[in-house]
Amino acid sequence: MQLPYVYRVTKYDPANRDEHGHYTGSEDTVSDHGEVEASYLQAVAAFAGDSGVDHLAVREPQVPSLAHFGVEPPVDGFGLDGLFPGGPTGFRDGAEVPLEIGLQLVRAMLRDNGAWCRLEAEGAFAVHVGWDQYLYISSSRPCEEALAHTRELGLFPERLDASPYAFEAEEEEQVIQRPGDDDFWADLHRAVVTGQAGILEETYLEGASRWHHLTSDTIDPVRAGLAPRARLAVWPPLSTDIDAILRALPADGLVEGVWQNDDGNIRSAIAEEDEFPELAARISRAHSAALLSVYAGESVPLCTAVMPDNDGVLRARWRTEPTPSDRDWALRQPQG
Repeated sequence: MQLPYVYRVTKYDPANRDEHGHYTGSEDTVSDHGEVEASYLQAVAAFAGDSGVDHLAVREPQVPSLAHFGVEPPVDGFGLDGLFPGGPTGFRDGAEVPLEIGLQLVRAMLRDNGAWCRLEAEGAFAVHVGWDQYLYISSSRPCEEALAHTRELGLFPERLDASPYAFEAEEEEQVIQRPGDDDFWADLHRAVVTGQAGILEETYLEGASRWHHLTSDTIDPVRAGLAPRARLAVWPPLSTDIDAILRALPADGLVEGVWQNDDGNIRSAIAEEDEFPELAARISRAHSAALLSVYAGESVPLCTAVMPDNDGVLRARWRTEPTPSDRDWALRQPQG
């Protein structure tokens, strides 16, 4: 839902922009960790107050995976330490946090600590951080008092039609998202029993995933332990032909290695050519393994899904890339 009042809040004076809107002044593009940063947080609090909001929901959370592109170096815990009672695992899609914690998440994003998300109160308020200290705030109300206070803080609120970082559903892909419901798990059980499926990739944050070994005995415990709203990808069993896996390592590029050690745990790593020797060493000691291409369309899972909430409703907005099996499933669904 697009809220009617959208503001870009920055420390950059619009008088110091050229004809293309590019800032030409002297303000730095990193947080000062001080008075200016505090002003940003006070502005968010003011807009939330004017919107009647004291709690926010974390949406589409992410952490760096292959590389960290923030201006400042990443920190341990991606800026999440101490923010959630259960630790960083509480940083999940749909998690409700009080405004005070929401402000701490905004601070972490302003500092490019690594964690990023949208923070929302459905139908009332939204805030997220873009590149270079650009803050985007949306509200169901005009927030005149917050606008005045933000200007008093020395910041510059500017009205926009929409935030460039607002969530947008993929329009080009019309395949409906399969939920990880009872029917999905029944189909998965059959695929495991017949030897078609063997491992499950659980993406619990954008940029972070866990792997699970699937047998008829482990399916139920795996399901029970998944993160709320996780994205799921089902893959064939790992191969015990370790020599063949090692021979299949490409000469260059990127590849993801997935392997199971004798302790039963499955681990993975994305490596480039200068890291292939270390990846090969790890795989050579494994019980079973697989190599997956990280390039679009080259390694496709058997099927995918997104976990619904406990009431069976799929509220997660992120989607999986549909596989041929997913498209077949979608065609069998009643058309509404």
